[in-house]
Amino acid sequence: MSKNIAVIGAGLIGRSWAMVFGRAGHRVALYDAFPDALDASERLLDASLADLENNGLIASASETRARIRRADTLEDAVEGADWVQENALEQVPVKRDLFSRMDALAPADAIIASSTSAIPCHEITDGMAGAARMLVAHPANPPYLLPIVELSGAEATSAETLSRSRAFLEEVGMAVITINKPVKGFVLNRLQVAVLNEAFKLVEDGVVSGADLDKTLKHGLGLRWSFMGPMETIDLNAPSGIRDYLERFGPSFEEIAVEQSETRPWTSERYQRMEQERRNVMSQDQLPERTAWRDRRLMALMRHKMQAAEEIGE
Repeated sequence: MSKNIAVIGAGLIGRSWAMVFGRAGHRVALYDAFPDALDASERLLDASLADLENNGLIASASETRARIRRADTLEDAVEGADWVQENALEQVPVKRDLFSRMDALAPADAIIASSTSAIPCHEITDGMAGAARMLVAHPANPPYLLPIVELSGAEATSAETLSRSRAFLEEVGMAVITINKPVKGFVLNRLQVAVLNEAFKLVEDGVVSGADLDKTLKHGLGLRWSFMGPMETIDLNAPSGIRDYLERFGPSFEEIAVEQSETRPWTSERYQRMEQERRNVMSQDQLPERTAWRDRRLMALMRHKMQAAEEIGE
């Protein structure tokens, strides 16, 4: 049954969420405190939905677009909403202010979720009357092409809220995981930080160039990881499974893990080095075109994964 969805914040993440909910058949009210952001979002929605239709990922761009409307006030956006997805600046005071206002405005049975990438739920919702119906629903970027979403509540978040949220997000086509206890950065970003931390050290130490390091991921690990995770990867990489793999490689992997345990400061000097590595490969003015290329490649990969799941199995 079609639901009323309020998407608060019309940047890349908010716009992507609007497409996720709209293509699933729900009515979406898209709001941003800055009218210019709404104007830009409406133009970009048209282009992104057309790309999805051209890649066979939605039946009709126009029908999906018709389900997404502009809301010029927060009150209008959340009126009658069943689900509210907040995508404001990654700042606790900003999010707390919004959640407090939405708590007062949204229907009592509406779930209120934040897309925050790293802020623990309790820092946003502590002390609020409706804290039981509030949680984090953190997506990858962009959510309409990367379906993972991480659910993380606070102590006050009810089990019913978590259960309803998981069921609803799975219904709209997302791959949902539940974070069972508070952890900074949730799961996706913790894994990403671990890879980046080692990647930066390998580049800084002259072991490999940034460009060659990227090849290792996209032509090696990334190919497997696009359809199975690291636990299943090693389970299939030895004749008798994961225990066999660990017995074979555990000692040498432990030595590597000890070497990797060194933490180096994330400083301006490091950022400058990584910036230079990337600008050696691509100039800054090429980034928008390359971002569009990335999204088209992700669409092609999604199409392949859907087809392969039907023909080979998930």
